[in-house]
Amino acid sequence: QVQLVESGGGLVQPGGSLRLSCAASGNIFNVYGMGWYCQAPGKQRELVATITSGGGTNYADSVKGRFTISRDNAKNTVYLQMNSLKPEDTAVYFCKARITTVLQPTVAYDRWGQGTQVTVSS
Repeated sequence: QVQLVESGGGLVQPGGSLRLSCAASGNIFNVYGMGWYCQAPGKQRELVATITSGGGTNYADSVKGRFTISRDNAKNTVYLQMNSLKPEDTAVYFCKARITTVLQPTVAYDRWGQGTQVTVSS
């Protein structure tokens, strides 16, 4: 069983910062790409940023220059540093990881976290 647990969400004023964390745990053999997605009320879930196991990154245009994704492979953890936050960044943020398990080391599948709420408001 593999779990992804997010933390770090909360309420912040416009222009403020938050740092999200997502740790993968369980019978993990390998963790490949990891990423953050967000879903605002009434909208579809959309990509925020992704990072490969080698550190290659990709960002949504709306967060470029404000958000930074990083990971600690030894801890199977991905981070999202969110700066210069705007009210339109308000959403539930989910992490996703492509994982292989000890029982099936050649079969990769995506695992999602439960989500953490980020609210940007004065």
